Amino acid sequence: MSERAQGPSAGSATPRRTTLGRLRALVARFTPSSPKAFRDSMSRWLLFGVVIGVVSGLGAVGFYWCLSHATQWLLVDLGGYLPPTTRGEGTGFPGADFARPWAIPAVTGGAALVAGILVACIAPEARGHGTDAAIAAVHHNPTGLRLRAALVKVVASSLIIGSGGSGGREGPTAQISATVISRLCGALRIPRPDARIAVAAAMASGIGAIFRAPLGGALLGAELLYRDDLEADAIMPGLISSIVAFAVYGSVYGFQPIFGTMSGLTFVHPAELLWFALVGVAAGLLGRWYAQAFYAGGALLQRLPVPRAILPAIGGLCVGLLGLAVPAVLGTGYGWTQLQMTSGWMLSAPLWLVLVIPFAKIVATTLSIGSGGSGGVFGPGMVIGGATGAALWRIIHDMPGVSSSPAPYVIIGMIACFGAIAHAPLGVMLMVAEMTGNLSLLAPAMIAVAIATMIVGDNSIFHSQLRNRLQAARLYRGTPAP
Repeated sequence: MSERAQGPSAGSATPRRTTLGRLRALVARFTPSSPKAFRDSMSRWLLFGVVIGVVSGLGAVGFYWCLSHATQWLLVDLGGYLPPTTRGEGTGFPGADFARPWAIPAVTGGAALVAGILVACIAPEARGHGTDAAIAAVHHNPTGLRLRAALVKVVASSLIIGSGGSGGREGPTAQISATVISRLCGALRIPRPDARIAVAAAMASGIGAIFRAPLGGALLGAELLYRDDLEADAIMPGLISSIVAFAVYGSVYGFQPIFGTMSGLTFVHPAELLWFALVGVAAGLLGRWYAQAFYAGGALLQRLPVPRAILPAIGGLCVGLLGLAVPAVLGTGYGWTQLQMTSGWMLSAPLWLVLVIPFAKIVATTLSIGSGGSGGVFGPGMVIGGATGAALWRIIHDMPGVSSSPAPYVIIGMIACFGAIAHAPLGVMLMVAEMTGNLSLLAPAMIAVAIATMIVGDNSIFHSQLRNRLQAARLYRGTPAP
């Protein structure tokens, strides 16, 4: 081949090698010679933590923009339904009735059909909940996530959740952040132990940014990897990346807690610990059933004799029909959680609706995500827990020692349910405290989440979690785990 013919390809490859070379050289400046020194280098993690935080913050901003516009176009404009909003992400609007009830199943089913075909044709690994994919990457292949899957995840999750499908926005955000950092670690030839920590920090900071809860997000990056352990090495990088991601996200969408600042809620009656312990029992039972129903229902749906690309449409259609009876199952459900924190709505709503919401949300999430749809299970888990606490308050609100406001029961239910089922009690406690601007309820929340964790046992909503770091070490060495 002539030199003229080779020119363009050679010319296009050289700048790429030069750019990567410069980036590797920059990383090497902050990289001591030994692997242990590399891991312990504060200057290195300060540099890389900022990069991770910027990437995660921008990923959260991008996905929230896509999801909010998809919700407006699909659920509001086409479906004729305006869901409730939270105080931190709106005005606390209580929502409106269905203008075109017949359009809701058509929108949820149609959008899920498009998302299912998109995922099946381009990136099958984008189906399901993204946090589990990020956890699996940390343990098995921290530089192997595909950028194509993250992009498809953004579009598919926006279509499904934005049309009213029951899912959380943290899973897609975690997968987006983890994927970009995974590719960057591969390009810079970051050692595998440090690539693991970087991907875990990206997952944590993405979740922390989208929930406006940087401290809780940082601890989640260490806790979510294991059922009975935590990754201590991921805490400091997670703290750095989470606060940077929070600053980036907050500079666009604000820093107010999602549910507003609820500093007026205090814990002053020790006798009420008995009622909060009961919240822990109820949240543990609902959380355990959530995990079991999600995977069992998903396996049942996968056995239906239809193409996998069509399954999300069937799930979406069923969610739309369910949403006509129980509107709280549509979308993320955070606005409904905000409503459940007010005694006026809780006492005026039909008792059957208050009691059925947590069960209906479990069914809707199984149909939306368990069918192969794209979205997170973190957010629905907290909504289920909050609805459980609200339902319990409605039943016992006339009993002695019970608070006149359902908000403490909703908040503690959120913590107990998902803190237990995700095996991340510390991170979820702090995250919900940041989402509500209230630290006073952490003491009773500790009681509730401890009880819920005992009830949940080994059940987990994240199947990619390993038991502990010993199992992880044996996995990395290629020896059988116990």
